[in-house]
Amino acid sequence: MPRRTATMLASTLMLIALLCAGVLIPVPYAEMSPGPTVNTLGDHDGEPVLQIAGRRTYATSGNLNMTTVRVTSADYRMNLVEAVYGWLAHDTKVVPHDTLYPDGKTEEQSTQENAEEFSQSQESAKVAALKELKVPVTSWVIVSTVVKGSPAEGRLHAGDVIKAVDGAAVKQPGDVAKLVTKHKPAEKVVFTIVPAKEQAAAEKAHKAATGTQDVTVTTATSDDSGQKRAIVGISAGTDHTFPFTVDIKLADVGGPSAGLMFALGIYDKLTPGSLTGGKFVAGTGTIDDDGKVGPIGGIELKTVGARSQGAQYFLTPAENCAAAAKDTPSGLKLVKVNTIDDALGALKDIRSGDTADLPKCTK
Repeated sequence: MPRRTATMLASTLMLIALLCAGVLIPVPYAEMSPGPTVNTLGDHDGEPVLQIAGRRTYATSGNLNMTTVRVTSADYRMNLVEAVYGWLAHDTKVVPHDTLYPDGKTEEQSTQENAEEFSQSQESAKVAALKELKVPVTSWVIVSTVVKGSPAEGRLHAGDVIKAVDGAAVKQPGDVAKLVTKHKPAEKVVFTIVPAKEQAAAEKAHKAATGTQDVTVTTATSDDSGQKRAIVGISAGTDHTFPFTVDIKLADVGGPSAGLMFALGIYDKLTPGSLTGGKFVAGTGTIDDDGKVGPIGGIELKTVGARSQGAQYFLTPAENCAAAAKDTPSGLKLVKVNTIDDALGALKDIRSGDTADLPKCTK
């Protein structure tokens, strides 16, 4: 066999061996890529994304698209070839697996967490939009989750309204942790609550729940961040009563990053005219009850996904601006927003065509 032929054969066999090894070798990475975008003003899977009953709504036009990022699941292990391809591709991002799934988080745990964040973001979007419209919303603090195996399990339940802790009134979710951590581990904490069932019955009857009961829970020890502190194993959140029904129908989406776009969509449907003036606007960002817009992950991928669907403008959380501006898709204009007021002001300029002074994102 000629030397040149033998060399080529050996090289080919070596390449095949390396490719086989690359396919078989798992690596501790996960992949992110642009996900679907959905117009909050339109339909998804045959029904309106935003469904409002008991209040007059108005026809609108244009797009207020929420954006998403697609990620490999917690249980999936990329191989070396996939990781290298992902690193080289422009519209994907390969990150350490622990970045997306810290502390060995399973797919089930991740899905549950994303669903809870998505639900909370919907609630905050409704509150922020209605506050902007000066529509009164009643709010209270609830038990949002109970950790399995914790001292609170079986004593407190998701949906219980927390009126007080040790007799001190609770007005914000953060009050609960502050009051609990005043104790040492193994001490008793008294929660004054309205049980979830009684609260649900009162809401159904359109009345305020009046009956309360005291529940005593013995604290346990948490050594998070190396600091031992008292815990009971719950997380507190906020629930609300709205003067009319606002439902967000969107399955297979998780996380809190659609809050801003949901709030704008609700506002648009409850006010005459069109917020966008028929333009295609996309965006992202968390939102709290007061309309403050917060940062999200995967901004570079969301701008790519938005532009691929035709977006002309992208509402960008201020804290994500620098990252988004590093590689902005051609034809897409980034607009910096800190609050829902900022977003509404920007949309006013966009629909009027006076876009020269829109708040810009810079590197």
